[in-house]
Amino acid sequence: MFRLRSTRWLWCLAAILLPLAATHAAEIGWRYDTVHSQVVFSISHNGYSRPFGRLHIARGWLRFDPHDWSTAATELDIDLASLDMGDADWNRAVCKPALLDCANQRYAHFRSTAVERTDDRHGVLHGELTLRGVTRPLELAFTFNRAARTIFEAHEVAGFSATASLDRNDFGITANPNSIGANVSVWLELEAIRDDHAVPPRKETP
Repeated sequence: MFRLRSTRWLWCLAAILLPLAATHAAEIGWRYDTVHSQVVFSISHNGYSRPFGRLHIARGWLRFDPHDWSTAATELDIDLASLDMGDADWNRAVCKPALLDCANQRYAHFRSTAVERTDDRHGVLHGELTLRGVTRPLELAFTFNRAARTIFEAHEVAGFSATASLDRNDFGITANPNSIGANVSVWLELEAIRDDHAVPPRKETP
């Protein structure tokens, strides 16, 4: 009798746990393709123009199901030392401690907190940006471009375009206020390669 009850208990436990395991296994994960993903920004220079700079994504992951955005989430690091303003002296000037401080605060980190879907291809990603050790909320309006296998069937890729706007003063970047504008316009062009192992497990809510 004891053995029968024990067996029944194990079957009940399996019936409870297996659906949960299947749910986690079904989550679709991606890792950012650092070659084909870039961040471009623009800021006023003495009011004459708004020159552009470019940064590379160092690493990051994305949880995203093209058919169900409810569990979408992402984290990524932007390499400030990859800064390209189109001129070596300009790169060094912007990387100094008074501005980006690339040597001591090399990576900017973005962590999503929620996703708001507005239609089949567009949404708003809510999150937090940490830059120079300061964390502030940031919203990115994004377009889901497509998800498909590459033309050579090498792997599956998801592509996104996103925009954001931030105030550099919010992150303690206050140097040269008379020559450098405060508002920074940001564009992100992102590609991610399907990799379910790249995404950390979700924390269960109690």
